[in-house]
Amino acid sequence: MNRFKNHPFITGTIILTLTGLLSRFIGFFYRIYLSRLFGEEGMGVYQLTSPVLALSFSVTVAGLQTAISKYVAGEATTKDYKFSLRTLLSGLVVSLILSFLCMWGIIHFSEWIALNFLLEPRTASMLRIIALSIPLCAVHCCINGYFYGIKKAGIPAATQLIEQFCRILCVFSADYIATRTGGVPTINAAVIGLVVGEFCAMVVSIIAIYSRFYRISKKSSPKTGSAKTGAALVHRQHVPIPYAPSKNSYADITAKLLALAIPLSFNRIVINLLQSIEAVYIPEKLQSYGYDTATALSVYGVLTGMALPLVLFPNALTGSISLMLLPIVSEADATGNKQTVRRAASKTISSCLILGGICTLGFLLLGRPAGQLLYNSELAGKFICSLSFICPFLYLCTTLTGILHGLGKTISIFFINVSSLLIRLAFVFFLLPQFGINAYIAGMLISQIFSAICLYLVLRRLL
Repeated sequence: MNRFKNHPFITGTIILTLTGLLSRFIGFFYRIYLSRLFGEEGMGVYQLTSPVLALSFSVTVAGLQTAISKYVAGEATTKDYKFSLRTLLSGLVVSLILSFLCMWGIIHFSEWIALNFLLEPRTASMLRIIALSIPLCAVHCCINGYFYGIKKAGIPAATQLIEQFCRILCVFSADYIATRTGGVPTINAAVIGLVVGEFCAMVVSIIAIYSRFYRISKKSSPKTGSAKTGAALVHRQHVPIPYAPSKNSYADITAKLLALAIPLSFNRIVINLLQSIEAVYIPEKLQSYGYDTATALSVYGVLTGMALPLVLFPNALTGSISLMLLPIVSEADATGNKQTVRRAASKTISSCLILGGICTLGFLLLGRPAGQLLYNSELAGKFICSLSFICPFLYLCTTLTGILHGLGKTISIFFINVSSLLIRLAFVFFLLPQFGINAYIAGMLISQIFSAICLYLVLRRLL
């Protein structure tokens, strides 16, 4: 046990992996429940809101979360807790300003977005509800970024589970009330559940960060003055202030955060914009292939809401490794310790390839019965088998991206990701209308192979 305590990377990865697996396991049953409650077409409409949520996350907090994580990573060595607190608060202020602007824009233009961007009028009411979750998400993601940076994954893991649990409880309650009153819940219940889950996760993360800095201030106060003086300072500021010295002003810290966050956010915005175009036009191009609107939305819902989440299930492990690799690689790179980076890269690449190979074989053999058993859908089983071949490349891309982010190669990652998405979009616009959904799945496979090769070549050149 002591060995794990001395290795925060291992401990953090285990915590995040177990949490991710548990969360995805719960999420499977939740998706099964949603698919049976709202039907395949309802799942398709619900999935159409994902691009807007992903874009808002990219604009408001994605880059800032990574920047916070990177800049507080040295806290354990420097003991400069005041710098860490200022970093977190600076990121929070910027993120909240962007979040409220984004929330207002989505609410005000919800009808236009639904008609002209998502091409589905039924999403307008859902967008107005989803917009409320954006500031809530910004707060707990920034706080999670801090805890990732100091390699304490317990709080992010807890907020993930709490968000999932509260979301599901909300939808179950809506279904129960509707059943008792003789009605049927609408798909908006799932969106309300998302907002409730984000709110609960935010509350828990705020309590956690306050408790941490309060404990730090209590430990530090005897070294810097009387307990009375320390208590007065804590009370006056309304938040516990750590006493380690820091020469960085809020303006300097904000400038540093933005210098790193803006390229990262721009990267995510462009990528999510391309993903949004892809998501919106898949149902539209399926109609060009010959499906009616209901069938096109049903096929899209089965692929993205049922089959793909199952294939992504093992990515809970590689995603956890990727998150914990960023501060480890950042520290090693800052001290010029290339050997640590080489070892991390070698072990993660081999592990991802082994995991991907096992998952490909498992999904090929068990995909069809799994689709029938979990979702009562033969089409879901067919899609699971077809998607199985992307596993080794998908998992490899996740961890290689984490390593390269730690090495500061955001521009290289950006161009690789954009190129990969352009390949998929080419399949959507030119081949999907001719050959159906199988053309899109082939495009996913080719784009993942392309990304994995490019990321590996970039890392190999660096090391």
